[in-house]
Amino acid sequence: MSVEPVRVVLAGVHGHGRWHLDNLRRLASRGAVRLAGVCDTRPVDAAQLAGFGKPEQAGRLGPLVRRTGAELVILATPIHTHAELGAEALRAGAHLLLEKPPAGSFADYTRLSEVVTATGLACQVGFQSLGSAALPYLRDLLAGNGLGAVRGIGVAGAWARPSAYFERAPWAGKRRLNGIAVTDGALTNPFAHAVASALSLAGAEEPGSLREIDVELYRANPIEADDTSCVRLRVAGGTVITVAVSMCAERRHEPAVVVHGEHGQAELTYTTDEVCLRRHGAPDEVTRHPRTDLLENLVAHIRTGAELLVPLHRTGAFMRVVDAVRRAAEPRPISPVHLAGQNGGRVLAGIERLTRRSAEDLALFSELEVPWAPAEQVLRAGDRDVAVYRWYTDGLPESVAPRPFLYSVRTLAGTEVSETAPADHPHHLGVGLAVSDVDGTNFWGGRTFVQGQGPRWLGDHGSQRHLRFTRRESGGFTELLDWVDAGGRTVARERRTVIARRHQPSRLPGCWELDFTFRLDGIDRAPLRIRSSHTKGRAGAGYGGFFWRAPASSTRRRVFTAEADGEDAVNGAAADWVGLSGTSPSGRDWTLVFTQCGPARDRWFARERDYPGIGPGLAWERPLSSGSVTRRIRTVVADGRLDRRTAAALIRRTSER
Repeated sequence: MSVEPVRVVLAGVHGHGRWHLDNLRRLASRGAVRLAGVCDTRPVDAAQLAGFGKPEQAGRLGPLVRRTGAELVILATPIHTHAELGAEALRAGAHLLLEKPPAGSFADYTRLSEVVTATGLACQVGFQSLGSAALPYLRDLLAGNGLGAVRGIGVAGAWARPSAYFERAPWAGKRRLNGIAVTDGALTNPFAHAVASALSLAGAEEPGSLREIDVELYRANPIEADDTSCVRLRVAGGTVITVAVSMCAERRHEPAVVVHGEHGQAELTYTTDEVCLRRHGAPDEVTRHPRTDLLENLVAHIRTGAELLVPLHRTGAFMRVVDAVRRAAEPRPISPVHLAGQNGGRVLAGIERLTRRSAEDLALFSELEVPWAPAEQVLRAGDRDVAVYRWYTDGLPESVAPRPFLYSVRTLAGTEVSETAPADHPHHLGVGLAVSDVDGTNFWGGRTFVQGQGPRWLGDHGSQRHLRFTRRESGGFTELLDWVDAGGRTVARERRTVIARRHQPSRLPGCWELDFTFRLDGIDRAPLRIRSSHTKGRAGAGYGGFFWRAPASSTRRRVFTAEADGEDAVNGAAADWVGLSGTSPSGRDWTLVFTQCGPARDRWFARERDYPGIGPGLAWERPLSSGSVTRRIRTVVADGRLDRRTAAALIRRTSER
């Protein structure tokens, strides 16, 4: 009994749609499909449709599907149209083969998923690499403990793309187009298969299967999106995945997915379906695997109920990565000094070796001492760059208690309101977290106050070491750190969240807000003993905790609360908020207003005469002993010199929000 060919509409014929035409022609010759229609904004010439008869052409997808009775739509249109046109095809009654990435944002993916569920129709996503038998082969190998315990999965990819690649379409190299998320970049489009293959091997395909996502984006070309990027993922089960890719290589290098096991490595080249096993003490074992065409699989699903290889729900974790890329800080430009102009584009020297190092070490670019990838991030409040966060401590002397910090913090008008390593106190590092005594270790920097002796150099300085980001976006991040004493022993662990926000001008006119939260835990919840110099006998020196060092060059400095003015009255006060204002050398006024959130409220350490600085003291009146210490400080950063009535109103508005 003969089976009727599946009637197909191809939406998006130009560009990658040409590949689909060739595949349709192959399957049509076998009687599996019939091209019933093509949908495109431009007419398709007869030569392109040779061998298909006279399929109907139209510019609107839904009506074309209904008129032709199409059972299947292949959607090869621009990324930002996927969700809308995919939903239109499904509602018109057609199953869907959707090009990757499924959408430009997780919200669009969710809306499309809801339509798939409501219609009961199939949506197969065009991750051709997931049709390879190499993946189940490797999954079976790992499940059978063929490599022992898996340490992680690293992916490396470096391709050559001329500058014309980013000019091939209006959406190419864009993050957004006409207000709609495109999210076209190295990780999310050309190397999307690399990300999807690694997630599949890790068994992490559902939306909730990723615990952490940390993204770094760079660009050598003058585009909005990234052409060089990396991501580190932490799967709910604990497996770490890194992907480092670039389109700025001198020539094409086949991408590699490297599984690091206790007893060796397995390397998948997904473009050739080849697996190389490297076990300790054994010769390399290379195998090649067949691949199932995803359109054939979808046709079989429609006619016989065969299981789909890449249903939409299996791309949920991938779409979480896409959304993290969408929300990430703007790609950092790579200076021309690191580039060459071969291949009609921009070549990044040594990028193939660098991506391979990333895959071997499971490291991000910023962790590989790359000059164009410094370990720091620009924070944005709305559309303004307002601060830089530096998390590497290389080059900082031990005497400053090396630690991550915010620097170049500025108002919306651009007036700098922080200072790093000033001559008066070189250990004051912008805005951050510093404590003078944690279990006997100086995490503040400078001299240590010794009761009965005064300040002394003791060589007891600790350091805060960045471990990793669990989340990073343009407006902030969550970071994990170790606090390590002078002997290298971990004293405490910290989880830090920093967020920059710009509110509606009607709520906070001319202002933005820095929200800084930290939780400091003793090892195995052992109590931490935190002391200040005040608790050791140095009156008024209750510093230790969140601290903001403002510029000493500021004049007309004023520190104030709702009831008090001046350093003598404010230092040690238990006030709801504290304000600090000054005037920059260029004559611009600024004001900072600090408040503490949550049940714990500390007394304020305040300076304005010798230098300007503010911070709540964790251990003002007596030492603090606790297995876990959590604090949240919100700071309004304002242009102009605010009076106490305006400062109080701004704090009320942030609290109401």
